[in-house]
Parts: sequence; structure tokens; C-alpha cells
Amino acid sequence: MAGDCARELAVWRWSAAVSPGAASEAFPALFGRPERGAAPWQEGADAVAEEAAVALSYNGISHVVMMMTPADLEDFAVGFSLSEGIVAAASEIRDVELIPRERGLELAVTLPPEREHALKSMRRNLTGRTGCGLCGAESLEQAIRPVDRVAAGPRVEAAAVERALALLSASQPLAERTGGAHGAAWFGLDGRLLIAREDVGRHNALDKLIGALARGAVPAAGGFVLVSSRASFEMVTKAARAGVGMLVAVSAPTSLAVRLAEEAGLTLVAFARPGRLSVYSAPERLVC
Repeated sequence: MAGDCARELAVWRWSAAVSPGAASEAFPALFGRPERGAAPWQEGADAVAEEAAVALSYNGISHVVMMMTPADLEDFAVGFSLSEGIVAAASEIRDVELIPRERGLELAVTLPPEREHALKSMRRNLTGRTGCGLCGAESLEQAIRPVDRVAAGPRVEAAAVERALALLSASQPLAERTGGAHGAAWFGLDGRLLIAREDVGRHNALDKLIGALARGAVPAAGGFVLVSSRASFEMVTKAARAGVGMLVAVSAPTSLAVRLAEEAGLTLVAFARPGRLSVYSAPERLVC
């Protein structure tokens, strides 16, 4: 689980209550190690989120390397494959094998032969830095691809979104311990928390959630996604490809995300706070 992906590391903390002069005396060298116990520096320990290089390969073909939290990796392999259009359904993935490597991990995915041509045309060779959704794209057409419209589904009450917001922090044990992880969670139409995933990369967290939904055969019409990050167009793209009808973000949207959400018929809610929601597209899905 992602909540276990943290390490206790030594840290030196500085107190602003001490004057700059005293601070310089206690820590004279900018990059040197302060004397143990010297004021105003205090030695302690912090839980730090783990980050690992995870290579994704398909039928032996190297595809991309992502920097990510090394948890829920089979969910990630399935979700990434779906949200990037490498497969149309989770059932097309024949096997996912996790292989430890000297400098990280490899997710070796086996696909049917008919998927090889599409795979080779989308092949990426660059490192995805902490879940970057575009690293390795070789053209504008490859980077910004159209998505199908999401199916019309049941409406969601604003009160259900408020209930989900109240539960979001409880679904993020890694963020609670480290302050260094994004969350993506699936809530029922009544605002009940059903599935949650975390990662140091927001795209990765969403891909893990999409993979978990697909592997569990959870119908996309049965709820909505809430993310602890901003809503960029990559996040909207991934949600729309997964058939999600409503994406709620606690932070800001981007203009391209709004445009894509409008084209896909996806309800995009941002700046979600208790008592306040900003709806940027398809407002008819939300009942206030």
C-alpha cells in the first residue's frame, strides 16, 4: 500500500524565533552540517515519501520510465495502458509482471499481437518526470489527442461532493505522513469513499485509480473522481478515456482542461471546498 512507502530520514529544523545572528553563529557554513544541539537548529526525523524509477515495457518493448511511488503498480500498469489508449479494455492485458532491476523496477506487460502495431506507433523513449503526462510525445498530434464523449449518466448532488471532500484526507495516509503525495479517489453517487490511490505524481495517482476501477469491473456511471491536485488537460483526458462522467479537483483547472472537458461532455469541478464548488463544464450533471 502507498501508505507504507515512506522512510524516516534525519532532518535539521530551524526556528524563526531565533535572530539571524544567532542562526549564522550556529550554522556558519551554508552547506555544512550544524553542530549537534546548537541553537537554533534541532535534529529530528521526518517521514519522506519514497520515489522510484519504474520502467513500463510492452511485449519486451521499452515504452516509458516513470518516477513514482512503488505501490499499487499493477493498478498503474492497467490504468496507464487504458488512459494512454494502448488498450481499449483491461481484458486485453494478458499479464503484468513486476521485475526488480538494479536501479528501479520494471513492469513487463504482455499484450495480444494485434495491439503491437498501435503500440509501436505510440512508443515513447523519454523519462516521465514524476508522472509527467507528455514526456516522450513526439508531435502535437500525439500529445493532444481527441477523446470520445463520455456517456450520459446519473446526476450527482452537491451534498455528495461535500461528503467526499470531508473524507479525502482520510483516504491519503501517505500524504498525511509525508505531505508529499497526491491522491485520487472514487466516490459513490452518495459521496461514500470506495477506492483511493496515492502517488508522488498526480497523473500516476489517477492512473492507479483507473486501473483499480478497471480491474474491479467498477462501472464508471456509479460515481465520480476526486483528486487532491489541479485539473490539467492530461487529468481530464485520462478521466474521459476511463468513461468517468465527473472529475472534481481541489485546486485550479487549466484552460485546455476546460475545453477538453466541454468537448468530452465531462463535468469538471475545481476549487472544490466545503460550501463552494466551481463548475466549468457540463453543469447539468451536478444537482445543487
